[in-house]
Amino acid sequence: MKMHTDILENQPVETKRDALIQGDQTLESVTSKVSSIVFEWNKHPRIWYVSLLVAFAFLGVLTVGVAWLFYKGVGVWGINIPVGWGLAIVNFEWWMAIGQSLLLLSAGLLLMRQQWRKSISRILESTAIFAVMCAGIFPILHLGRPWVFYWLMPMGPNILGLWPQFRSPLVWDVFAMSTFMVVAILYWYMGLIPDIACLRDRTKNPTVRVLTGVLALGWRGSARHWRRYQTAYNIVAGLCVALTISAYSFVSFDFAMSIIPGWHSTFLPVFYVAGAIFEGVAIALTIIIPLRAWYGLQSFITDVHIDWLAKYLLGSNMVVVYGYFTEVFYSWYGGDKYDKLVLRNQMFGHYAPLFWIMIACNVIAPLILWSPRLRRNISIVFIVAMFVNLGMWLERFISLITSLSRSYIPSTWGIYTPSIWEIAVFIGSIGLFLFLMCLFVRFIPLMSLTELKTLLTSDERGKNNSP
Repeated sequence: MKMHTDILENQPVETKRDALIQGDQTLESVTSKVSSIVFEWNKHPRIWYVSLLVAFAFLGVLTVGVAWLFYKGVGVWGINIPVGWGLAIVNFEWWMAIGQSLLLLSAGLLLMRQQWRKSISRILESTAIFAVMCAGIFPILHLGRPWVFYWLMPMGPNILGLWPQFRSPLVWDVFAMSTFMVVAILYWYMGLIPDIACLRDRTKNPTVRVLTGVLALGWRGSARHWRRYQTAYNIVAGLCVALTISAYSFVSFDFAMSIIPGWHSTFLPVFYVAGAIFEGVAIALTIIIPLRAWYGLQSFITDVHIDWLAKYLLGSNMVVVYGYFTEVFYSWYGGDKYDKLVLRNQMFGHYAPLFWIMIACNVIAPLILWSPRLRRNISIVFIVAMFVNLGMWLERFISLITSLSRSYIPSTWGIYTPSIWEIAVFIGSIGLFLFLMCLFVRFIPLMSLTELKTLLTSDERGKNNSP
């Protein structure tokens, strides 16, 4: 066995334009490159420290915004009647879409046996968990009395003397987030177990060795371990796919089953899932491209990975565009004058500039990725992804706010303008996300060592050229 391992470690991989791993990589070089980012401080570029400082600054903004909210109440936000949901629900939907779509992307690619996912799966899964943690801030703050947020849990009259209000979307948001977090962390941790064992065997620090030994759960890499590991990993991946699709479809029912103009559409579940994938792939590109450049991971995250993510962005973009046209068609020809009113308000009303910026970001900007040459240009792909991030946030704002601001009774119409404290909390949530990403890069291997090595030890290396 030792002789076989030595032969494999000294065996280079052919460098090809479309290879999933490029350069003369061996098992030892892969382990050294990825694990050194965790064990050696000098492997972190200056931009990591700059990002950490920016994250701390944004967290300070979050602290001030939340402290002022606790002191004065939700009246410091710009919410009013009829717009009782402001940026809190917009940001919640935005972050939840990111988290669920990234987990769906990673688990779905695993079940479809896509080889190219192996270099980016760890980043996708970690980002998904961090995004949902950021999303969890907003329902709690929106309660008005966030210090009793545990009342949302159905602990029953034996403990609290009351049941939660099951007709409230906030209650079901708590169920959705808690279920998602349990399954996402389980799926993420299962992928970490072989890598933690690898770190356990390489570290010289006795404290780190004990800690990683406990977290590795006694992993030895035996055939029996691998057989049970693969079975359990696929089962949890299937559970993740079913959970993410059903959970985000359920979130869309908060709106589709209402009677608010512009919301009651049976197309919303499909539209929400496709929009979430569209947004999640854009966020994945936004994170993967800088990490790839800053840590010199071009040999492991190649142009093939960027190209395929760009193709997924294009595919989900077509469904999103179809959803936009469907909404316009049913609003215009459905015969409901209130739906037409909401549509006119979106296109030509108070929020019209935001609507057309959204169309430019989500419909027009991704069209340039139809060109294979431009799709291979990393800078262009990154810029398009940033436009999509902005466009999908505006899509949440337009779809949620405009319907509330123009309801059935004209005397209840109102214009919503977010306050500086709502914006501060949103900026702070970005700071929390950035802070968690910095910790992730510092303490956890960016890529799955185990899955990367399977690309090197495959008996059919020619198959590595195509996902």
